Amino acid sequence: MNYFDYEKTAEYNRERIQTDLKLIRLEQSKIKSRVYQPGRFERMMFAFANWMIATGKQLRKRYEIPVMNCTSAPSKRFAH
Repeated sequence: MNYFDYEKTAEYNRERIQTDLKLIRLEQSKIKSRVYQPGRFERMMFAFANWMIATGKQLRKRYEIPVMNCTSAPSKRFAH
């Protein structure tokens, strides 16, 4: 039997796998070194969230039910 073809095919596959691994490692290092730059949607959501936080305090002051000043002692009678 001629095993030369099998050995040649196995060596070719080994080389192809090694080159694929090198490419994968290069892509992974490229992804790790990339600086995060948010897209348009992320920037808009960030600005919207900050706007909601900023206006939420003002809206709470405007529409919140005022708390009564309870510094005086309560009366002993609860039933009228």
